[in-house]
Amino acid sequence: ATSGSQHGTQLYFTILETQWPIVYGPEYNIGFMGFEKLHPFDAGKWGRVYAFLKESGMIRDDTTVRPREASQEDLLVVHSKQYIDSLRWSVNVASITEVPPVALLPNFIVQKKVLRPFRFQTGGTILAAKMAIDRGWAINIGGGFHHCCGDRGGGFCAYADITLAIKFLFERVPGVNRAMIVDLDAHQGNGHARDFMDDSRVFIMDVYNREIYPHDGFAKRAIKRRVELFSFVEDAEYLQLVRTHLEGSLNEFTPDIIVYNAGTDILEGDPLGCLSITAQGIIERDQIVFQKARTCGIPIMMVTSGGYQKDTARIIADSVLNLHQLGLINCEAAERCPPPVLESEAPTKSLKSLKKLKK
Repeated sequence: ATSGSQHGTQLYFTILETQWPIVYGPEYNIGFMGFEKLHPFDAGKWGRVYAFLKESGMIRDDTTVRPREASQEDLLVVHSKQYIDSLRWSVNVASITEVPPVALLPNFIVQKKVLRPFRFQTGGTILAAKMAIDRGWAINIGGGFHHCCGDRGGGFCAYADITLAIKFLFERVPGVNRAMIVDLDAHQGNGHARDFMDDSRVFIMDVYNREIYPHDGFAKRAIKRRVELFSFVEDAEYLQLVRTHLEGSLNEFTPDIIVYNAGTDILEGDPLGCLSITAQGIIERDQIVFQKARTCGIPIMMVTSGGYQKDTARIIADSVLNLHQLGLINCEAAERCPPPVLESEAPTKSLKSLKKLKK
């Protein structure tokens, strides 16, 4: 991985004041030949979160940010060339995504239909981190591939977007020298832990179910605040642990940004997370994290990470709407911005149609 020497990247670009620091592109969604039915992961989740937020009237296409696809050069900031090359073999991608039939597909299809969505989400995470520094907060409706590190993927994670976002900030944004990862996905975030194993600039707090994948003992050494849960923990105990340990983490370490991995696979009934948190519990958890970051004046960037049930898209959207209602996230210029006038609605045309009606 390169460091020090910066390459020209297209991933950072100017965002309009009338755009929310909310990142999403239709390219995020994975859907072809029933692929999305072969893995418990809901591969159209991101599009549905976005649709719910639009339906609520909070955001529109013109007031949200569409990211660019991370290029090979961008990915090489963290990933080894050997790892990126290994993704040219469909069998390797099948093992990372845990969908065996992918091994049988020609690699150009795998690149386009599986890896390209991940590269767009990775571009989204890198951009959202920069926007959080500029605006105080940002949300990528995707990303959070916390099982992937520089030289290997796994657990449906092909690119190390969290590591990339932090390294991009360290290398390109003056004044950003310390980052805290708050990983509240049900699974241990072993990817970013391996990447930042010996990096004192990064503090990792990870609250996860110790009884499920990935059981990565080596990666655990990088977690500065480790909260190991047993299966089927419920709201009251869980939220108390999050509150206490977030407070404790921020007493130990003052970051320039919090990267919040907000997995919804802690939801009761999730076949992989095996925890028993209610929808309301998830909304409250996100509120605790945002409230703490905003009160302390620390920029926060959220990624959506794991969440394997059909209800999770609705819960993520409700959580974002709750943060907005509480004033923890806002963007006045976007909210005041009048919708773009479609050509068909241009006044000249409507005058013509009025004249026709009079005739």
